[in-house]
Amino acid sequence: MCGLCGIVYTSSSSQTIDNSLLNRMTQTLLHRGPDAQNTYVNSQVGLGHCRLSIIDLTGGAQPMPSDDGKTILAFNGEIYNFLELRKTLEKLGCRFKTHSDTEVLLRLYESEGPDCVHKLRGMFAFAIWDGHKKELFVARDRLGKKPFYYAQLPNGFVFASEMKAILEHPGIAREIDLQALDLYLTYMYIPSPRTIFKGIAKLPPAYYAIWKDGDLSVRSYWHPSFREKTSLSVPEATTQLFDKLKESVRLRMIADVPLGAFLSGGIDSSIVVGMMSESSSKPVKTFCIGFEDQDMSESRYAQMVAKRFGCDHHDFVVRPDTIDILPRLAWHYDEPFADPSALPSYFVARETRKHVTVALNGDGGDENFAGYYRYAAMGCLTLWNQLPQLLRTSIAGLASHFPGKNESTQAMWRLKRFLSIGADTPENQYFELINVFSEEQKRDLYTPRVRQQVNQDISPRYIADILNSSDARNWLDRYLSADLSSYLPECLMKKMDIASMANSLETRSPFLDHEFVEMAARLPTDLKWRPLLRTKWILRHGLKKGWLPDEILSRGKQGFITPMGRWFRKELNAYLKEMIISDRALARGYFEADPIRQMLHEHEQGRADHSHQLWTLLMLELWHRVYIDRDYTFP
Repeated sequence: MCGLCGIVYTSSSSQTIDNSLLNRMTQTLLHRGPDAQNTYVNSQVGLGHCRLSIIDLTGGAQPMPSDDGKTILAFNGEIYNFLELRKTLEKLGCRFKTHSDTEVLLRLYESEGPDCVHKLRGMFAFAIWDGHKKELFVARDRLGKKPFYYAQLPNGFVFASEMKAILEHPGIAREIDLQALDLYLTYMYIPSPRTIFKGIAKLPPAYYAIWKDGDLSVRSYWHPSFREKTSLSVPEATTQLFDKLKESVRLRMIADVPLGAFLSGGIDSSIVVGMMSESSSKPVKTFCIGFEDQDMSESRYAQMVAKRFGCDHHDFVVRPDTIDILPRLAWHYDEPFADPSALPSYFVARETRKHVTVALNGDGGDENFAGYYRYAAMGCLTLWNQLPQLLRTSIAGLASHFPGKNESTQAMWRLKRFLSIGADTPENQYFELINVFSEEQKRDLYTPRVRQQVNQDISPRYIADILNSSDARNWLDRYLSADLSSYLPECLMKKMDIASMANSLETRSPFLDHEFVEMAARLPTDLKWRPLLRTKWILRHGLKKGWLPDEILSRGKQGFITPMGRWFRKELNAYLKEMIISDRALARGYFEADPIRQMLHEHEQGRADHSHQLWTLLMLELWHRVYIDRDYTFP
């Protein structure tokens, strides 16, 4: 696990690599790789690398050159099938100098060229300068575990694992993309290929790119198919699925450093920890983060699972006074990012790193096996859509008179929201379920200048295009496919990569092994979600009785939630106001003051829960103070 960066200039350019610039870019990534920092420079290309040593601690230094010195690799991630690939390459005559997966990747590229990505099983983002072809080959893993940012210059190309390294280049302007801002307010993240800055882009998950003398070609190389379904019986499908997951867990336990696991007490992380325990001769080190608000804390469930498998368990508590970390968090995320679970994720990673260097997690279980409540809501809406349009419109009109969302009217608010979107198209229904600010709320919030410059059709069209591009044959697979292409890589994977690498911790996700994802996609939907029964049906059904505590199996989905609503009414109320309705914040010219003040008032009075919207505005203002005003200097 590492951080990489680089600069390439066109062959006709008179510009040469500035060593001091490359070193500054590399230094910004030290948290991603504190064990070793190196650079490589020739007349046309400069590569920087920071290493977090996981496999072959003494070998595998990067940037890694080929035997003839013409091909240079800078690599971030892990190739889990590197031993298998190494054996195949050795049969072809390759000789290896190290025991690292880095060298395997380099040799595989020399043998296969860009097609090497199809043989990789792992999480990765890498850059290979091919001196023979005078071109740069870059690629990102299928599920977006590892990030890759880039910017095209008039005479070159600059790239890095994090945008802060690219911003060191004097040719990069900090010009804000208002369309990206609109996407952020909608989804709490900015989807690929956009970033908050006009001149910087993200390489999307499952894409590779080739840059040569100023020309950039970007191509997709993978997407899970939901069209073909397995004909296996339920027992056969269950056996194959669990065998594949066990294999995925075992592969992710390969490391030359201490290893543990995040344990929330949910079914996904509990299964991972259980499988790790069966493959380990020592107690598995497990880590859980909780809150003083017991109704939002999963600690007691994590303790149950840890006791069941004899784990060496560690619990931590996040309190509102830890909010001092927010400016640093904004710095680490590079652009506005408003998933509230980023805060506890950062803290659990920080505490975990005190004990281990690698941690496995349960990410991906919900997207593979329909674990979110919104899938059940869309199932109900699918039935609802079969009613006559006039009837649906009439009922939605009546629902508009129901009370808004607050702590005492949660059920009524959910029914109101369900009925209010029931008269719309399926794409817009899903959009309304997942957005933070609706299109109407954003129109009220924006100043005339922003309303004039932002195309508000782009945000709903983003998710609609993803839904419509799926090859799924039924409604549930369609939404699972969409989340695997959007919410999972763009939000969850970014959150976990930044939270962990900010603390020099590598995290691995067995449920996101691409072979496992492909197998899950082939399962019939009734093995995942059944009306009036439970989500993740095949996972619960396939476990031996007593393997997990009954209370874990019977739990509903809780998620990595935070008590932000209460904090914004009490301990953090003054801080929130100072940040989002200060003269300084309003002078940025994005938002009208009155809609924000109304949200604050309704939230303070308990008349509505606007915690996620307020958090989104708070993180935007903090980002501005870090990256535009430059109030803070990190690290």
